[in-house]
Amino acid sequence: MASETKREIERKYEATDGTRPPDLTRVRGVASVRDRGVMELDAVYHDTPDLRLAADQVTLRRRTGGDDEGWHLKFPVAAGVRDEIRAPLADALPGELAGLLRSRVRSAAVVPVVRLHSSRDVRHLLDASGGLLAELSVDTVHARRLPDGPETSWTEIEVELADDVEPELLDRIGKRLGKAGIRPSSDTSKVGRALAETAPDEEDDRTARPAPAPPGSAGAAVLAYAREQVDVIVAFDPAVRRDLPDAVHQLRVACRRLRSALKTYRRVLDRKATDPLGAELKWLAGELGGARDQEVLDARLRARVAELPDALVLGPVRARLRRRDAARATDARRRALAALDSDRYLDLLERLHRLLDAPPLRKDAARAAPEVLARAVRKDHRRLADRVDRALALAPGAERDLALHEARKAAKRARYAADAARPTLGKPAKRLAKRVKAVQSLLGEHQDAVVARAALRELAIEAHGAGESAFTWGLLYGREEAAAADAARELPRVWARARPRKAKAALTP
Repeated sequence: MASETKREIERKYEATDGTRPPDLTRVRGVASVRDRGVMELDAVYHDTPDLRLAADQVTLRRRTGGDDEGWHLKFPVAAGVRDEIRAPLADALPGELAGLLRSRVRSAAVVPVVRLHSSRDVRHLLDASGGLLAELSVDTVHARRLPDGPETSWTEIEVELADDVEPELLDRIGKRLGKAGIRPSSDTSKVGRALAETAPDEEDDRTARPAPAPPGSAGAAVLAYAREQVDVIVAFDPAVRRDLPDAVHQLRVACRRLRSALKTYRRVLDRKATDPLGAELKWLAGELGGARDQEVLDARLRARVAELPDALVLGPVRARLRRRDAARATDARRRALAALDSDRYLDLLERLHRLLDAPPLRKDAARAAPEVLARAVRKDHRRLADRVDRALALAPGAERDLALHEARKAAKRARYAADAARPTLGKPAKRLAKRVKAVQSLLGEHQDAVVARAALRELAIEAHGAGESAFTWGLLYGREEAAAADAARELPRVWARARPRKAKAALTP
């Protein structure tokens, strides 16, 4: 039986054994309140021994009792909003949920950490037609740290919005509860509160490990950026598995940003340690690239066909495009998921975390961040200048197309370098990143047109071989040729705003 996903929008409030909710029919939109009785819930929460899920506000539980017993995995979306993925009740953690946890738990075991018994007194808030608006529950909770740790108890009120109900209702309910003296809880989840209140003494007394690089140093700045990208990889792994919009793109960009930073800041982190990681990040981005590149190409070709008058669309153009898109998208997704399930990827995650925990710092890591980062950004920018100048010196054709593509990759690296330096260099780095991004976008338009031409040629050959008209494919090919030519003509003007002399001035606060 497959899992299901539910968007959970809720708020929690402090309560005592004697707390009673006020009359909520005085809340605008609530016509009646129906008492649904008390249900007994027994939930065992799981995590790694070092509580990696709790650190990311991710919860995993196996719960019996109630009308939704089973395995529940919750990912934070925003304050008070979580996505809950449910799987049927089973003794062992279902494989699909284990996959969604892989980037966070890595090779660590997932074990029971807390057991919660809750007596839940449930009320349904209904509209005038009897439709469910929200569920309010008064939960009396008893928690025990596993396997045989301390215990704690508390009472709380939880208000969860029903599907397709506007969140403003929660504001009105909260205002009514506030007037009755019921205050919002500072805890975001039951398991978070349970872990905090049952923490062993040695866990409470732990002191933070000293930072590997002093604040304000180049090492601290580069490591902070690297950690940010690793966190994005970890967070978007389950989103890719769930096939959420833009997830593949975000994960791939994080791989590229991190790989670029490891190259740009080789004077801060020893390349003997970072170059092998860069190679693995390149591999991962490449495995994800098929899915992302296919998304971009599909959208571009569909848009090009939609722009044509019906009189110029000859033959089953849209049907052929749909068949091609579906087949290639399936293959690309299968390849991406195979990469995320591989031992090679798991090893990469472990090595990235070891790098962050024990970074191979070089001499420049101890120096002041502004000087070191500005010098690295300028170096990448000069590299971009060399590639742009070379491309502009070539005549139109395949060689220039390749040179412009290489310039585009250099523009990405220069932009990522400036982005990484923004917390240190501020507005100057932001201005430079914006100028280089304009160059990158224009070169990206050129490359997209080149890739589209190759795809259109294949489609024309397939159509001709099937006895269909190839007219429309040829027409679109010509339009992509014109788009590439337009981008190349526009490049000198856009590049003029981001040349090295501009970069040097831009990085001067």
